Amino acid sequence: MSIEVVDESSFAAGRGVDTVEVSHLARYVLEEMRVHPLAELSVLMVDVEAMSRLHVQWMDEEGATDVMSFPMDQLRPGREGGTSEPGLLGDVVVCPEVAASQARASGHATADEVLLLVTHGILHLLGYDHAEPDEEREMFTLQRRLVLGFLARIGRPGDPTPTVGHRALPSGD
Repeated sequence: MSIEVVDESSFAAGRGVDTVEVSHLARYVLEEMRVHPLAELSVLMVDVEAMSRLHVQWMDEEGATDVMSFPMDQLRPGREGGTSEPGLLGDVVVCPEVAASQARASGHATADEVLLLVTHGILHLLGYDHAEPDEEREMFTLQRRLVLGFLARIGRPGDPTPTVGHRALPSGD
């Protein structure tokens, strides 16, 4: 699997996001979802200004959002005993500053919120959505199971409760 994680954000005065941990999470999620080993994924961390521009450009909504997904080859999860087709999964873009705000509101660590958002973005790339209550229940249950499974695998405690929807920050914040 080819997973590229790049932190272009200025989050936490240069401290940034643990890109190695994010890469390990992405690999874990893709393996759990039976995505073909030759699939490619890109994860990009950006600042509020860059996310605001993307949010306006692609969703016609003002302000920064937490995560955006840009699917490429419309890959879907593999089935029991098999994997998906190989291909370009797509790009997940996360704004750590929005993640930090949501983490504070939800009472968990920013690092856990970033992991939750990356997982959320990957699930969108795999065709999951949360527009309807049944879809939301399925996606958020799977998202939580994947993040908790990853945290258990690396031996780190945590229980990130999903934030409510994708919150946008007003322009200029």
